Amino acid sequence: MEIRQAVPSGVSLSRDEEVLDLQRHIATFRRHFWLMAGVAAVVFVLLAGFLLHRVPSYTATAEILLDSRKQNMLDVKQVGPGVAVDTSAVDTEVEVLKSRQLADTVITEKRLDLDPEFNTALATPSSQQALLEKLGMAAKTQRPVESADKVRARERMVDEVISRLTVERSGGTFVIRVNFEASDPVKAAAIANAYADAYLAQQLRVKLDATQTANQWLNSRLSGLRSQVEAAEAAVQRYKAANGLLSADGTTLTEQNISALSTQLAEVRASQAEQDARLSTARRQLASGSAGDDIGEALNSPVIQQLRAQKAEVSRRVADLSSRYGPRYPDLLKAQREAADIDVQIQSEIKRVISNLSAQADVARQRTGSVESSLGRTRGTLAANNAASVQLNELERNAESVRTLYQSYLDRFKQTSAQQGVEQSDARVISPARVPTRPSAPNVPKSLALSIAAALVAGVGSVFAAGALETGVSTSEEIEEALNTPHLGSVPLLASTLAGQRSKLSPIDYVVAKPLSAFAEAFRNLRAAIAAGSSAGAAKVVLFTSALPGEGKTSTSIGIGRTAAMAGVRTIIVDCDLRRRGVTRALDLKPTVGLLEVLLKGASLNDAIVLDEKSGAYVLPLNREAQTSRDVFTSPEMATVLENLRQAFDFVVLDGPPVLPVADSRVLAPRADAVVLLARWRKTPKRAIQEALREINASGAYLVGASLTQVDVLKQARDGYGDAGYYYKAYSQYYLE
Repeated sequence: MEIRQAVPSGVSLSRDEEVLDLQRHIATFRRHFWLMAGVAAVVFVLLAGFLLHRVPSYTATAEILLDSRKQNMLDVKQVGPGVAVDTSAVDTEVEVLKSRQLADTVITEKRLDLDPEFNTALATPSSQQALLEKLGMAAKTQRPVESADKVRARERMVDEVISRLTVERSGGTFVIRVNFEASDPVKAAAIANAYADAYLAQQLRVKLDATQTANQWLNSRLSGLRSQVEAAEAAVQRYKAANGLLSADGTTLTEQNISALSTQLAEVRASQAEQDARLSTARRQLASGSAGDDIGEALNSPVIQQLRAQKAEVSRRVADLSSRYGPRYPDLLKAQREAADIDVQIQSEIKRVISNLSAQADVARQRTGSVESSLGRTRGTLAANNAASVQLNELERNAESVRTLYQSYLDRFKQTSAQQGVEQSDARVISPARVPTRPSAPNVPKSLALSIAAALVAGVGSVFAAGALETGVSTSEEIEEALNTPHLGSVPLLASTLAGQRSKLSPIDYVVAKPLSAFAEAFRNLRAAIAAGSSAGAAKVVLFTSALPGEGKTSTSIGIGRTAAMAGVRTIIVDCDLRRRGVTRALDLKPTVGLLEVLLKGASLNDAIVLDEKSGAYVLPLNREAQTSRDVFTSPEMATVLENLRQAFDFVVLDGPPVLPVADSRVLAPRADAVVLLARWRKTPKRAIQEALREINASGAYLVGASLTQVDVLKQARDGYGDAGYYYKAYSQYYLE
């Protein structure tokens, strides 16, 4: 069976309008204003009371300047880790000041483990603390613990100290503020200064440890390198000795021998040439007929010179004797013989000189040959040494590299040894903490501001929580979004339209007594919306139903029927609720013939119809005594009754039972021209309405739309944004009654 459903008539909002609809949020806050105000007031009172009644505390501040521009007294490169002052370095040092290790150091130095303010095991809880502990709003005071829990107790002390510490950078500078909060101003200043001192001492300790570690490592490394240097140099010397590569003054002995032999060879060759020249000259003079007197060596011979002197003396005597005596004079003959002997001796000496020159020339030649032989052998040795020098060079390079590395480590070791003990911190205290004169907490303005902020957050949160917990629908916009069906109109709560007055009339009688009132106008609007929403002409037979009982279904059926009748429309109200008989009870009818008698016993329809004299509408009630278990609404008789009513009346109102508890409305809905689903304002769960809507659609009935009942128009005008009732105050004066 085809499902007929009206299309929502509201104007859809864009996604941006839905998200940024400020009026909707304002309406939500106005709807839950008293909840928000109550929650905010409670939170404000509790939080403000807690903050303002705390024990006064004092905050002391020490200022530290990060400055790496320190004097290097030894002019050596620093070993310890210095601080390169930049933004990230300052942030890093801030975190160092917040570290647990530094807090533990301060606890030890200032003996804070003996202070009940930081060691909760020693503290006696105050009345406020005891109350908070009972309420579960504070941790219970820890008592002395066994050794197994001492670590946890120490960690709690560290946590307590860190919770009172605030470390922050002063703007974009390199100054760090160390703030510490304590109950005693002197104690606060002392601990803040202790933090600054501990931080500086830690920096120095880190540098000292780094220097000591570097010295130890360098020393151990030097021992190994020293052994390597000794081994490399020993290998060079052994190789030199093994291969005859011993050297002095930068050259090998072989090279020195070659140099000496080359020099000696030149000398002996020169000497040989000289001797050969002397010998050849003497021989040439002798060969030319010389007696040898003019030979250079003879001229230079002292023996020959002496003999010549003697001959000269003898020759003078011979001449003297010859001049005075005759040739036979004995002394003259004797002198002449002496002169001849001297000449023989001279010639003999000249021969000996010539022989000596020859001998010297032979010796010179032999010496030259010997030197040339030695030089040749030495050059052969040098060639062999040059081949061995390749490996020697490799050994020497290795030894030099090890020696250079050793020297660099030795120089660095000397530098670090000289630097040890003169390290400087990269920070300094520029402003020690002073004893504060005024407590920093409780800070009344800040406490009140925090309380107000927390109260506002809690109040707003309660509004959103209440909104999330709401299951009902309150506006036409919510109806159309949740059900995808048109909102036909809203039926107000009568009391909300009376401006604080009370009416003795029931709602169904009020529409008759006050036909021009806002309450009566709501039914006329509903009937007009039903007529406008019908797809094929005006719907004559309209079923009014709801998801659950107690949603104003019967009052709406009677109200719309009476207003239609008073408008001149021939109208009949049919009580189709076989269990509750709502219309019959509301109009206080006691018929003997009703709808069941017509359907089951063949009674006349005219006998069952009753006139409502107050409005002129007709009513088809139910006999209060009649009961049946038969499914009468699917019977042909019911179809006949409806057809007869459609022919006889202009507007037929069927007051059906709720959809979810019983099946009667689901069975009856397809026989009606249109179905109106009623939901009680802010009461009927959205899920129930959606389920009822699915049941009606599944039956194949035509759902013309939905309507809200029992709407408080005053509240709707205040916080019902998204509904026409939001503008009720603007048009409420339009009604005459």
